Amino acid sequence: MARPARHQSGATRTAPRNQRPRRARDLGEAGLIPVLARAVREVEARAQRGRVGPSARTKFQVVALLVREERARLKGDASISESQRTEQLKRLDGIATILAKTAARDTSLLSLLAEDAVISDAATSLRREMLLDAGIEPVVEEPPAAEVEASATKRQVVPQSVISRQLANPFLAPDFSAAAVQHQRVTGRLSTWELLGPLFRSFEEGGDSSCMDLPPATSLKAPHGLELMHHQAQLIAAAASGHRTFLLADEPGLGKTAQALLAAQAADAYPLLVVVPNVVKANWAREAEMWTPGHPATVIHGDGETIDGFADIVVVNYEVLDRHVGWLGDLGFRGMVVDEAHFIKNKTSQRSQHVLQLSERIRARALNPLLMALTGTPLINDIEDFKAIWQFLVWIDDKKPRPRLMAALEENGWSPADPAFYSAARSSVIDLGIVRRRKVDVAADIPARRIADLPVELDDEAGRSIRAAEQELARRLVARYDSALAARTSGAVVEGIDHDLVRRVAAWEREESGSAKTGENVFGVMRRIGQAKAGLAADYAAQLARSVGKVVFFAKHIDVMDAAEETFAKRGLRYASIRGEQSAKARQANIDAFVQDPDVAVVVCSLTAAGVGLNLQVASNVVLAELSWTAAEQTQAIDRVHRIGQGDPVTAWRIIAAQTIDPRIAQLIDSKAGLAARALDGSDEEVSSSADVQLEALVTLLTDALTARQ
Repeated sequence: MARPARHQSGATRTAPRNQRPRRARDLGEAGLIPVLARAVREVEARAQRGRVGPSARTKFQVVALLVREERARLKGDASISESQRTEQLKRLDGIATILAKTAARDTSLLSLLAEDAVISDAATSLRREMLLDAGIEPVVEEPPAAEVEASATKRQVVPQSVISRQLANPFLAPDFSAAAVQHQRVTGRLSTWELLGPLFRSFEEGGDSSCMDLPPATSLKAPHGLELMHHQAQLIAAAASGHRTFLLADEPGLGKTAQALLAAQAADAYPLLVVVPNVVKANWAREAEMWTPGHPATVIHGDGETIDGFADIVVVNYEVLDRHVGWLGDLGFRGMVVDEAHFIKNKTSQRSQHVLQLSERIRARALNPLLMALTGTPLINDIEDFKAIWQFLVWIDDKKPRPRLMAALEENGWSPADPAFYSAARSSVIDLGIVRRRKVDVAADIPARRIADLPVELDDEAGRSIRAAEQELARRLVARYDSALAARTSGAVVEGIDHDLVRRVAAWEREESGSAKTGENVFGVMRRIGQAKAGLAADYAAQLARSVGKVVFFAKHIDVMDAAEETFAKRGLRYASIRGEQSAKARQANIDAFVQDPDVAVVVCSLTAAGVGLNLQVASNVVLAELSWTAAEQTQAIDRVHRIGQGDPVTAWRIIAAQTIDPRIAQLIDSKAGLAARALDGSDEEVSSSADVQLEALVTLLTDALTARQ
């Protein structure tokens, strides 16, 4: 269960018993427990009537938080008798029981009890109100200034290549023309109104559209013969026409990464800073090379020793941002993209503060920089979570709308006392740059079925172990090749690599891989890669489930399925499971739960047990956590969703471990899929088996190793 951090600025905590004034005692019908009891009954009633809304969710979280705090206080309170303590703890247990029953009705509430659950501004405010109602005066605890400063700077680094860039251009000067724009203030009839709350509420009831008016698409051409989809080209046209702030909230699968990169190119927003989750860091670099090849990208790993300080695009993940926030703020960026922007919804978190700090420093140096927040999370759920995003985009500050939004609200002619204010205010915010398209809205743009590769980096001990295993396998193949070459009696001499011999050595290795022999083999390496990807793949599936609905998750091995299900449980997501060892009755029960129960977000499927004979078209997103050895097995898995009757385009997200043999296996599977397609069209080419993919993978390993030693 989350609780406010004790050393964050502005965080509150309950004062010790001997320091806090009380208007009433905690016993009988006065004090905190009756306040909690009334509140929990209100939440319970909401849950019984249907899904719990944002305000009731906040109340649920605050009650749970205060129950925990009050229980701890009572156990340590020496001023009350043991019988009084027992009675009060019993009453708290009753409240906790109601919380548990309510969470059983709406399992999405479980995420509010996690240790890392966000304590929103609304929750902090409600907590204070409930304490005051109970006669308890909350106290504010401010950390020492020196402690804040030390925490912010202790891990910061400046990579050598960045120093080189700074030395190459020591006269990088800020564009102070931005200052005049930023410090304008609009005064009018709304200047005394509290407007942020009404603005957030204007989104809670939804509306006809959550997308700004976009200009016509001017060009659908992209580098390397790539074709832009119409909805992508519209956003790029908006950037080319001068629009500079976007909350791009398209559903996953609609190409937000490409849109952001091409919008930066259209706006000439270089150098460009891209802040992303670790799981998609490698994918951003690959997409940049694909869509904007004239603008080199560099990725920050760890302390950044390997980055290119002169690159146009700098990609950094949230987890290491604290080390680099200093020099990033001074580099002179003209654009900033924040991917999976809901990661910054907790404004008290360090990563949120770093993102907002970087946005402010970029705006201090550049006139009208490009600022883009990317997220697939719908806008009408817990809209206050978007406060930090709106602040990043310079639509609001901590307490009120910024001048551009304030001017639009004044022009509308309404105040929060008028019912018409909310619809007009919602439109005014959307016009600032909210772009939300669903698959169903742009179905004509996108293929009915597509496979999207999502490279992930295994930069932990498991990743290093996998690369070491691949190197051991390659060394054994090279030794076998050298031994065969030395034993050759024909006297034939081949210049360079003998590719015929390479294939024979690979075939020997594949044939012996199933036997009980020591050393690594290709099957063991692939299984270890699957195990290492399991948590990352499950995290991505959880993100999809929360943003677009039901997801089908496929894996080959039981331990990968186990790891994924453990991750979903930790994330508070309900899931079903389809495995080979299930009885027919259990299997059908799990299928029915996924198809019929709206609260079951994910079904975890075995590739071998669930790859055929199932109809799971209630979902349109598939996550392939492990690669198959055949294109047919992969296709059969995707076809559990891509079936006659499926109304939405289907996207299969294939999780690929970068810097391992995984990408090569994916390429081989795709090439064999092309062969199969040609064969079905009447080609005489033979359709390959799984053994061919295994053989080609070994050929690649051996060829690369022989090439590297030449």
